[in-house]
Amino acid sequence: MPAAAEIDVGARTIAAVRREWAKKFRARGIDSAELDARILVGGALGLDRAALAAADGRRLGRDEEAVIAAVAERRLAYEPVARIVGWKEFWSLALRVDASTLVPRPETETVVEAALAAIDAAGPRTRPLRIADLGTGSGAILLALLSELPNASGVGTDVSVAALFVARENARRLRLDRAQFLACDMAAALRGPFDIIVSNPPYIASCEIAALAPDVRNFDPRRALDGGSDGFEFYRSIAAAAPALLAPGGTLIVELGTGQSQAVGALFAAGGLVPLPARPDLSGIPRALVAKRA
Repeated sequence: MPAAAEIDVGARTIAAVRREWAKKFRARGIDSAELDARILVGGALGLDRAALAAADGRRLGRDEEAVIAAVAERRLAYEPVARIVGWKEFWSLALRVDASTLVPRPETETVVEAALAAIDAAGPRTRPLRIADLGTGSGAILLALLSELPNASGVGTDVSVAALFVARENARRLRLDRAQFLACDMAAALRGPFDIIVSNPPYIASCEIAALAPDVRNFDPRRALDGGSDGFEFYRSIAAAAPALLAPGGTLIVELGTGQSQAVGALFAAGGLVPLPARPDLSGIPRALVAKRA
């Protein structure tokens, strides 16, 4: 918040300004208008949710309104709130994000759930495990798993050195020093065996990217979205590499795009893995495909 806010006679309250921006967000077709306005106004003023609610009746100075307007205008241009504030909650972890990383999405937590279910089915979570996260981005999936598995270690890969810098910073801040990060294309530089391999690979067909929602199309890094001409380029890469990297009885879990479950399962089966029924996300869409090495 600015150190000294000059307040005009008749200046508006925090609540009034927040409601005004929420109205503008709704008019732009933004579904989470009220939530976004609250987060952005609170962030601009340096107030958490409780402090913002307590200060709703305080009148704003001109400089404070200008700070709020600067971030709110970015949201009107469909820039995701997480990119504006610089962080996103995933699996109850606060993760830093920037232009080099995807914003972790709630449906990706389905991959974490499926991985933990596979681990629980095979033994206690306290046993030593080795995990690989292919295309780790901000480190979201790997760090979520390590937060649940006290004796596990893992390596996250990404072609983006900038994304790996973000992932390392997230691991350091969360005190998850059991995570390491490696610059390479998917599994190209990895050596097994791994008990668990996870991935949220690019899976949008190249020709479909232009039709994505503007908050994705205009702000997510294209190489984190583009799955090649049919959307399956990286699944083929994973299917080729995973069998040799998995320990006997090891598990592969990948995020799926809508309608990709059967085709990806067939790719993994052709590579010698045993695909299991996909785990649905909260919308009922098959989202996490699990495959086992015999």
